[in-house]
Amino acid sequence: MLDDDPLTRIGHTSLDDTGVTAVVAPHEAGMVAAVDVRGGGPGTRETDLLEPHNTVERVHAILLCGGSAFGLAAADGAMQELERRGWGFPVFGEGAPGPRVPIVPAAVIFDLVVGDPSHRPGPEDGARAVAAAFETPSSETGSVGAGCGATAGVLRGGFGRARVETDGYSVEANVVANPVGSVVDARTGLLFGDPDQPAVDLKRFTQLQRPTPKLNTTIGVIATDAPLTKAQLKRVAMTGHDGIARAVRPAHSPLDGDTLCAVSTAAPGEQPVTDVETLGRFGEAAAQAVQAAIVDAVVHATGAFGVSAWEDIAR
Repeated sequence: MLDDDPLTRIGHTSLDDTGVTAVVAPHEAGMVAAVDVRGGGPGTRETDLLEPHNTVERVHAILLCGGSAFGLAAADGAMQELERRGWGFPVFGEGAPGPRVPIVPAAVIFDLVVGDPSHRPGPEDGARAVAAAFETPSSETGSVGAGCGATAGVLRGGFGRARVETDGYSVEANVVANPVGSVVDARTGLLFGDPDQPAVDLKRFTQLQRPTPKLNTTIGVIATDAPLTKAQLKRVAMTGHDGIARAVRPAHSPLDGDTLCAVSTAAPGEQPVTDVETLGRFGEAAAQAVQAAIVDAVVHATGAFGVSAWEDIAR
């Protein structure tokens, strides 16, 4: 959980067994954004436009949703709420009257085996999450927003956040931890992502059963206030996946849809970072932040729907 002011606005719609988390830009100009997908079963919307060779540079929000592919409908409501607030790409040019088109990529987790499988987020829930990001930004982590129905192997997953400082800038990860793989080392009982946390009771841990079928996904947004280009952010997103691999075993399975976006919240016009070694440190900071955010999600999740939380079996 972050104590400092976050780089982005975070809003949640928590629906008990599913939900939506909106990561909204800190200013109307939006955020430069890129994406990297590593899982074998992704569920995404408008992520192709984030590739460095494509035209759109900035997004206004990114939605993280439960509900599997059904949950992508929440992005419709997110767009409508941003349009209502006057945010979006000006069709006829900046300052000219006419429609604005908010750019809102989205990614989903599979949580249909938790709670009511017919209960999925819709457009109204996406709109509520965006409105919450503007009106009551949240610092809460655990079983909130898109993390409400998350599982992490045999344990509860959730929504987590973490920040790493490097070269005078911040790198912040906002992650919905919902992996097929385990976050706990079955030999030691320690979290892969943070062995300094208490060990779980191994006897109880090895008796736990995970929901079936084994379909999951870890998704998130890595934000930095460093002025980076789309191509540079693509590298940050790629390296950020190392954080999933450090905290989850195995990671990036054919049954996961692991997707990480990376965004720069720097104001338009700032000169991009050009030093390659500095960019490398941003990538490592992203991996560290993602790893810590997954731990944050798991240790703050609460047990529900017959799935135990880490805190229930930690010694």
